[in-house]
Amino acid sequence: MSVERSHQSLLHAVVVYENLLAEISEEVFQKNPEDGSWSYSETYSHIFSSGLLSLTAIQTCIEGKGILNKKPIFWAARLILFFGSFPPGKIKAPKRIAALAKKISKKEAEDLLVKFKTRLAEIQEQIQLADPNQKVEHPRLKLLNAQQWLRFIEVHTLHHIKQLKRIKKSLAH
Repeated sequence: MSVERSHQSLLHAVVVYENLLAEISEEVFQKNPEDGSWSYSETYSHIFSSGLLSLTAIQTCIEGKGILNKKPIFWAARLILFFGSFPPGKIKAPKRIAALAKKISKKEAEDLLVKFKTRLAEIQEQIQLADPNQKVEHPRLKLLNAQQWLRFIEVHTLHHIKQLKRIKKSLAH
């Protein structure tokens, strides 16, 4: 798992989010699909709010303020990070994280995107230098170090691009 590869992949994914945001109207951004799933607005709120929390976890690892743990990564986390995707089917976000998903405006989404990209740029070069035994608890994947957190952000961000495609398809009908 290369920090640079994950970083570049994540930056490309963010461009997808930026392009979609530029293409759709505020009305479409706010509209929920008929099946009651999240709107674009709620998805952007979720992905970039949780992304910022994950960047904070990385910063904690970099600063050596995490949990010192030499045990191997939790087996499910290892599989997700290795294969670069979540298991098939819909996955419910943990309640604390799902609560972050709220209706936001396109402008608020743009601001979140900028904040996320800025924080990522600030810490990106330090990730490689972080002690691999400095870890922070993930709500489902257990203890992750800085590099694993970056890979998680990448996988999570790419996963939600699939959700954006489902929303687009649903709203087209």
